[in-house]
Amino acid sequence: MENNQLKNILTKIGEVNPKYDLDKQVYNVGVLIQFIENPSEEVQLTAVRSNSYSIQYIKNPTERVQLAAVKDDPSSIKLIQNPTEEVGLAAVEKLSFLIQYIKNPTERVQLTAVNKDPRTIIHIKNPTQRVIQLVRSKGVRI
Repeated sequence: MENNQLKNILTKIGEVNPKYDLDKQVYNVGVLIQFIENPSEEVQLTAVRSNSYSIQYIKNPTERVQLAAVKDDPSSIKLIQNPTEEVGLAAVEKLSFLIQYIKNPTERVQLTAVNKDPRTIIHIKNPTQRVIQLVRSKGVRI
């Protein structure tokens, strides 16, 4: 069954019984957000709180939505196209190796990751000089 067909079926069900409206069902099954056009930030938050991987179905999620997903499961950073610096920090503070999934991490994010685990530098494409110095000061050869 194609996504469009499934969306139509789910929409019809919601019309017949408002209890099963898509916006309400996102509370139970976060990935249903993929069938909602232009969901509000509150619906987006509900979806990622239900299932942090639902963020992959949200176009241009706000920083608040990104943070909710990453705080629930730091690995969801992999699914965010352009995470903000704060979102990147939240992810690498929990699991420093996740920096590899952040395109062009800021120096602050890089420093946070290598401060937690200097070996993380292998996952940084263009570490800044301060990051390199910090890693060397921790006794790691690069």
